Amino acid sequence: MGQFPSRPAESLGFQEVGYTKADLVATITINRPQNYNAYSTRALEELAAAFRDASFDDAVGVIVLTGAGHHAFCTGGDVKEYAADYVTRPRDYWKYMALFRAYIESILNTGKPVIARLNGMAVGGGNETQLACDLTVMAQHAFIKQVGTHVGSVACGGSTQWLPLVVGDKRAREILFLNEPVPATKALDWGLVNWVVPSVRRGDDWLEHATPEEIKKAQAGKDGYRIDLSRLDSQVHAVAQKLLDSFPECARYTKQQVNFWKDLAWHQTVRHAQDWLSLHYTCWEPVEGMRAFVEKRPSRYRLLRQKAAEGGSSETPWGPPTHVCPACGADNLPEGFGFCGACGATLPGETVRS
Repeated sequence: MGQFPSRPAESLGFQEVGYTKADLVATITINRPQNYNAYSTRALEELAAAFRDASFDDAVGVIVLTGAGHHAFCTGGDVKEYAADYVTRPRDYWKYMALFRAYIESILNTGKPVIARLNGMAVGGGNETQLACDLTVMAQHAFIKQVGTHVGSVACGGSTQWLPLVVGDKRAREILFLNEPVPATKALDWGLVNWVVPSVRRGDDWLEHATPEEIKKAQAGKDGYRIDLSRLDSQVHAVAQKLLDSFPECARYTKQQVNFWKDLAWHQTVRHAQDWLSLHYTCWEPVEGMRAFVEKRPSRYRLLRQKAAEGGSSETPWGPPTHVCPACGADNLPEGFGFCGACGATLPGETVRS
């Protein structure tokens, strides 16, 4: 059997990732539907391990990546985990980004075709995930969206690098700056995905051109509307069978050659992105963006802009840590503080805030 024998998928013991192998196809499923298949730190480790196993297994010729349920393919990183763990320990976000890099690179480096099965929305890192895949089959009710500039982050885990290659410069900027949903029909027209298949039904009828309102009803299971992923599965199966009817070494080297521009853009930028994002987590923007998301309120974008326009600090809520208390000598106190946080003495030169 050599040094890399085929192992049963269940032997790997994943908790947040589903993993199956059958008939030369490995299926990897992000199994966190309660979080709209946002990947956690643990999930990233399990995903990379699953891709490595499938890559090394000669009994696997094609890999399918998908999400559990029908609401989401993947919505990127778990913002609640970010807010709880990484905003308070930015140095740990550097480590998290190392795991994310390993996950994305495990898709690029499989040596086998990877099909993204978009069973629902692909948001943030979910879009970056499907961009890393070789081919994408999208359900009619799904959409694609970036959120970085609205949550205090930058989509430099694949989207800033690859969207210009996939959809062109101007469309990439529209997706990245405006953070608006790209519905399935537009995603197909723009070349973000390869196939879109019907997934909305009313009774026994398939709705080939479902409206946004009909999609909403199907998602909620109202008025006889429902989501049916059987045609998505059929299309994914058909694509997988076509891929299997090719020589594996030629497919592997074709992937490596076609990856040239993706690899170039990725490796020129991602290590810089890893460090910048980690350092940026010490700033006000991600704190405000993540807290607004968790608290389900609008982010105060204009407040930060107003602070900067007025000559104040838009990087930290209370200004840079430049004050020294004349009473007790405590230093690194924010310039916006009216009182010393150590002894309570009034700090000179600033208006006391109520």
